[in-house]
Formats: sequence, structure tokens, C-alpha cells
Amino acid sequence: MKLLSFIANGRASFGAVKDNGVVDLGTRMAGCTTLRQLLESGRVAEAAKLVASTAPDHPLDAISFAPVIPDPGKIICVGLNYRDHVAETGRTVTEKPALFVRFPCSQVGHLQPIVKPGVSDDFDYEGELALVIGKGGRHIPASRALEYVAGYACYNEGSIRDWQRHTSQFLSGKTFAESGSFGPWLVTADEIPDPSKLRLQTRLNGSVVQDTTTDLLITGIPELIAYISTICPLVPGDVIVTGTPGGVGAKRTPPLWMRPGDIVEVEISGIGILRNKVIAEAD
Repeated sequence: MKLLSFIANGRASFGAVKDNGVVDLGTRMAGCTTLRQLLESGRVAEAAKLVASTAPDHPLDAISFAPVIPDPGKIICVGLNYRDHVAETGRTVTEKPALFVRFPCSQVGHLQPIVKPGVSDDFDYEGELALVIGKGGRHIPASRALEYVAGYACYNEGSIRDWQRHTSQFLSGKTFAESGSFGPWLVTADEIPDPSKLRLQTRLNGSVVQDTTTDLLITGIPELIAYISTICPLVPGDVIVTGTPGGVGAKRTPPLWMRPGDIVEVEISGIGILRNKVIAEAD
């Protein structure tokens, strides 16, 4: 099942894709007005039965896509988690994953514009696989970690590289307003039993700039969940963005930055294509 958050007729809701349309679950499931609330309630199976028996309420081209989870409690990102990206940055592989956070205001949905900030021209793409937690837990063992995943989505972890380099900490370049994107939808975990067998590709104006398979992650998804859940409890709706492969614009000669008017796409097999246009920040 493909679950998504969207706006239609001026109202925010959530639903599921069916027959090139959207079944509006926010109007049908009492007590759940957001996708995060659906996950918190543990009613995904109920939603699936409802979708199977219900005609779509909106065509896909009549909605505005929101970030898959517009209101996550946590967005935890993993840095330097592919060896080719570690190599192109001149760093060394660390024993434990490098973590940082983004904030909800830093992300937009599929087909919504991502914003190049006015204070920088060093706007870089980072195609990544994101997972959404469906069941809360602490000290989750890696052997059972996939049981806690609601599903998977594409993420473009747009980075403002000069601000990222202001200090040794990544955050300042990683959470500019509306600089990243999350979508187009959440493919539920039952449709992706092994997230290590996916292909990820990033394209800028149709040209492939990143191309990898998720079995090349240095720290795999079960181990990431185990490590992060040792630090803090994970709750339904939390997002983990698993890292970008080599090929980022900052490490090309000359650097390849995203510019206003560019189209950037992140495609992951079994999930779909997240597509956004780049615009300049308004004065």
C-alpha cells in the first residue's frame, strides 16, 4: 500500500493511492487526521481493508503532495554511510554511524518546489532512502528491527554546503527552510521485505548524478534502528534518513550545484520517483 499526506480543496489530509487516485482516509477513520496518527493508532491493516473497498476521492493530479510525514517527532539523518561518499569527501569510515537531525520545516512534498537560500549558491542534492517507524520501542535488537518499520520513501536531503562547513557540526547546512523533500509516498513494509535490495538513483535535469544499491550501506537499516533506539526511544512517525551515496555535486570538478529552474529527481526501485523543481528564495 502507498500511503501519503496531501492537501485537497484547501484541506490537509492523508490517504492511500488507488487506481491513479487517492482514497481520503482522513475523512473516514475516526480519530486519525494525519498519517502519523494512523501509525500511532496501529490501524494500518484497517486502513488497507478500507482502501480495498473504496473508490478514490481525488485524482492524483488534483492534490498537492505534502511531506510523507509532515509532523514527525524526529528526523534523524545518517551521514557518510556509503563508502564511495566517504571516499569522495576524503574522510575515513567511522566505527559508529554519524548522526544529525533535520527539522520538519526543512522539507516539502513531491512536486513542491525546494528553495535555494539567498545566502548561498552551494545548494547540493543528496538522494537517500528514508524509513518511517511504525511501532515504538527502545533498545530494539537489530534482529527484530524491521518489525518496527512502517514503510519506506524517497528523500532528497538538500544541503547548503558552505554553511555545512562553518563548523565541524553538520546541522547549519542541513535544515534550511524547504531545502529538502520527502515523498512521494510511503510504501508499506510488507511490499519491501528486504530494504537492502533496492536501487537508488538521483537525476539532475535528466542526467544521472548518483546511482547505487542499498546493500552498499555501511551501517544497514536494522543496525541503524538498533543504534538510534539505544540513544532515544523511537515512536511511530519518526523518520530515519539512511545516507547518500557518492556523486554529490560538491565533490565534482567543477562543483555541480542545484540552480533555480533545475529539476531534481530521486528514484528508488519499489517506491517511485520524488521530483522537485528548484526555486530561489523570495526576497
